[in-house]
Amino acid sequence: MNQRRNRRILFIPVVAALVLAACGDDEESESTTAPTTAPATDSTTGETAGVLAGICPEKVVIQTDWNPEAEHGFLYQMISPDDYSVDTDKVSVSGSLISSGGVDTGVDIEVRSGGPAIGFQTVTSQLYADESILLGYVYTDEAIQNSADFPTISIESGFEKNPQMIMWDPETYPDVKTIEDLGKTDAVVRYFGGAAYMEYFLAEGILSNVDGSYQGTPDLFLADEGTAAQQGFGSAEPYIYENEIEGWMKPIAYSYINDAGWENYAESIATKPENVTTYADCFTKLVPIIQQASVDFLGAPADANAIILDAVAKFDNGWVYSQGVADYGVKTILEDGLISNGPDDTVGNFDLDRVNALIEKAVPIYTALGNPPKEGLTAEDIVTNQFVDPSIGL
Repeated sequence: MNQRRNRRILFIPVVAALVLAACGDDEESESTTAPTTAPATDSTTGETAGVLAGICPEKVVIQTDWNPEAEHGFLYQMISPDDYSVDTDKVSVSGSLISSGGVDTGVDIEVRSGGPAIGFQTVTSQLYADESILLGYVYTDEAIQNSADFPTISIESGFEKNPQMIMWDPETYPDVKTIEDLGKTDAVVRYFGGAAYMEYFLAEGILSNVDGSYQGTPDLFLADEGTAAQQGFGSAEPYIYENEIEGWMKPIAYSYINDAGWENYAESIATKPENVTTYADCFTKLVPIIQQASVDFLGAPADANAIILDAVAKFDNGWVYSQGVADYGVKTILEDGLISNGPDDTVGNFDLDRVNALIEKAVPIYTALGNPPKEGLTAEDIVTNQFVDPSIGL
């Protein structure tokens, strides 16, 4: 396993005064100042190198919800491409935490893979089980679900629009354009069992013929030859099925669950509530760096995607991911507005009215499932714009 060089670059301006002695009574003493090397500066925020040192943990650990993919690119954008290591045992990537322009912030970052890499344990459970994890991906509905017993607060929205979608064969269902249209057909819709959005669709009559047996593989979709639909990510499966799944190799159609009424912020950067106070100084500096990383990644994704592809190859854990999928992911994230400005000109902030609307929909669902959220839950309990820089946007 490669070990990262254990080093810190100290950017300390040094001024050396050189005094020249007078050669005679009629000559004045002269002094010259040696050139000063200015600290490296983030071209966007104006922050100098080492900005997170002393206020953030020496290593900022972030838990994701899946194996490395372009949807996580804004996190890998903060890992120095010149100084990182891949840990196959922890299924993680570590390196210097850099801000825009490659400026070393003075601390390290570790991005841990989730989903199948950790036996499908939730990110929330990891935040509470492992004290070394400071931040993790927590979708808004997950925060609602666990608000009573395992509360989290999201400090940056990650994705404005959840990439999760329902997909179908456009040749079999040429008139279907939306999830609501799909519900009017005889198509079975497969999904990961227990998803709250599906309970909402069932309660609202949007869908009725559903099957919670989906396990993330294409086998059943292929076997049904286009008669069934299934969940997926709009930023991945459309490319994969058309270009990489033997036995299909043709277009699929899809619609996002957000567009059917379950407006869920995805891959939000969350922490335990007590950390909002404990690490307030850290988050004040770190969150704008995360915001700018999203902007920078979408504009120039090559370095981050190279780290992602390298990690996937070295993990060798059954997760297959190609350059083509990564490129398609970035393109779709932009075109479909998955990462985009909120209701204003800011990327990474939360619309509190939208969060409250989801709470209103989700509370009855989780209560019926035997997992009632916190009584009187409001948006301010699970998200905050306290640390978001409103000047950073796409």
